[in-house]
Formats: sequence, C-alpha cells, structure tokens
Amino acid sequence: MPAHRPRAAIPTRPEPSPGAHAPQPPAGIPPRPHVPPARPDTGAEPPVAPAETTTRLRPIAAPLPPEAPPRPAVAPAGRRPVGSVDLTPPAPGTRPPHPGPAAYSWVPPETPAEMTTRLRPVRTRRPARTLGALACVVLGLGLIGGAATGSWLTGDSSADPTARTGYTETRTLWHSVPVDTLFPRTLRGEGAGPGGADRIWTRIAVAPDGPCAPALDPLLLKTLQPVGCVRVLRATYTDATASSVTTVGMIFTEADAEAMGTLNSRFTTQGLDERPDLMPRTLPAKGTVAAGFGDRQRASWSLTVLTEMPVVVYAVSGFADGRTVTDPQPAAEAKADGATSAPAQAGLGHEALGIADRIEGGLRKSVRTATEKPE
Repeated sequence: MPAHRPRAAIPTRPEPSPGAHAPQPPAGIPPRPHVPPARPDTGAEPPVAPAETTTRLRPIAAPLPPEAPPRPAVAPAGRRPVGSVDLTPPAPGTRPPHPGPAAYSWVPPETPAEMTTRLRPVRTRRPARTLGALACVVLGLGLIGGAATGSWLTGDSSADPTARTGYTETRTLWHSVPVDTLFPRTLRGEGAGPGGADRIWTRIAVAPDGPCAPALDPLLLKTLQPVGCVRVLRATYTDATASSVTTVGMIFTEADAEAMGTLNSRFTTQGLDERPDLMPRTLPAKGTVAAGFGDRQRASWSLTVLTEMPVVVYAVSGFADGRTVTDPQPAAEAKADGATSAPAQAGLGHEALGIADRIEGGLRKSVRTATEKPE
C-alpha cells in the first residue's frame, strides 16, 4: 500500500482590508466619518433606560432674613463672587465661559391640613370659689328645709299651691252650700238692738243667685269692677214686730287677696261705704211686709269688703209700711249715741249691722269648715 502523502496546502486569498479599494475623495475634501457596521439582529430588544420617577427640584433662591439686607460679596482680585453675573463682554476670538450649575435649595414638603380638633383651654380651678359655691348651695337647702318644717309645724299651707284656702273654697261655695246655711230661716241677735236689746229676725224672701247688674246700683257695680263681680246672693228679713225690713246680700268676686285688700283700703280711706249713691238695692217680696220695699224706702245701709275671702257683704234696711225716706244714713252713724234722725230713732242702723254681722259670721264658719284639714 503506498504511503499517504500529505496534501499540499492551498494558499488562501487574502481579504482586502476595509477601505483598501474604496474610492479616495479628491484632495481638499475632508474624509467622511466612519460609520460602524450595523449589528446583526439577534431578536432581543435593546435595553430600555429606566424612567425617572423622582421630581426634580426647582431652583429656589435662598431666602434672606428680612431684618438684615444682604451684604455685597467681596471677591479677591481676579475672581468673581459666587452667584454674581459677569457682564463684561468676552474678548474677541474666545468662547464665553460655560455657566456653572444652578444653585438648588431644599424646600420642605407642604404641611398637610390639620384634621384634628383643637381642644379649648381649661380654666384653672379655684378651690376657694368652688367651696364658696358649695356653701351657698348648702345654706339655700337649709333655708328651704327650715321653711318647709316651719310650715308643717304651724299648719301654714300657703306654700302648697293645691292647699284649700278661703279664696279657693269661697269661689265655689255659693252654689254648693245649702241656702238655709247661707241665709238661715231665723237669726238671733243678742244685744244687737238699741240699748243692747235682743233681736230676732225672720227670713221672708230669698232670691236665686243671679248676675250683678240687676241686683246692684250701676255706680256701685262700677266701683266693684276692679275685683270683678261674679254672682250676687240676696235675702230679706223682718224683725219680730214686722215694723222693719232688711235686705242682706253677698257679692262674690273673682279677685285675689291683694286685690281685695286694695279695694278694702279704698273703701276705708275714701269713705265709699258711707256714700248714699253707692247704697245697695233692696229685694222686695210680694205678699209679705216687704212688698213695698223699694229704692225710695232705703233708710240705712252697711257695706263691708272682706279681705280673707273674695266677698263683699252688704245690708240695707227700711220701714215695713213702705214710707219714703229722704235722708238715708249709714248704719255706723245711725247707731251713734245721740243720733236723732228717723233711721236712728227707729233703730234701722242696728237692724242693718246686726243682720249683716250674722250672715258674715255664717259665711266664715262655712269657709272654715270647708278648709279644715281632716284629722
């Protein structure tokens, strides 16, 4: 087998260097800049530069204190102060100096709106003032308790708004008490006559309760207007000899204690109970000795304003034979010693006051019974 001969190497053709056969530009034209060959497309996307997420700070000039103006910077020879602007034009053929980086100042972020509620300042407590207030409270409670205890011990019920008094009971007493209690059939007056003689009066007529206008004189009704007239109750009596007749009445008002006290003072100081033009009217009764007892037969009268109840009690007397009286006289004057008038000689002043006192006493007794506390 012949020996293997090595194969002679085939000479390779040298590759021409880049630009060896490239056309040369004519003289005087600068060569084209070298452009690197494009990289082969490998299918991979080129890396993407990360996006800037931070906020760039805007240049803010550093604030200066308001109280001290800024001093001009003094720079050594040949140097400019930092932050100053050189207004000298550059020399011909030289480039202007590149401006330095802008100065940045850090600005704190805006303070968020305050969402909490501010607490109001609490005043400093003063022990002395607090102790004084407590002492006043204790003293007030002691006074109230003492007053209540005193009222309970003395039986005073004025502090109780629901307590029964002469005013609260009398307002309804006129239609709840029997007529024989208000106007008894017989009245006895021991020592009520002239010279202290005893008297006995008999009831001969009773009028149903009625309004004030028909029973009272217009001027008297006007005088009682401040207390408000509600109802009038009337009855007529005669003495044992049937020689005199007397009409007695009770005027119920709607006033309180203060108003009745004012009215009583007015009657006393102004003498209204002695004026003939304020004399009460009579109650005649047909078929009796008082059949002819009218306004012209009035001889003496009595008029009393009570202060413990809203009532005015009156009485007017005259002759039973129906004679006319031209000079009527108040009961207090007709009872006076030495009085010589016709009403005084007939004892008509005693008749009016005696009957009025008995009717007033019976009314007080009825009110007292109605207001007594049950045991």
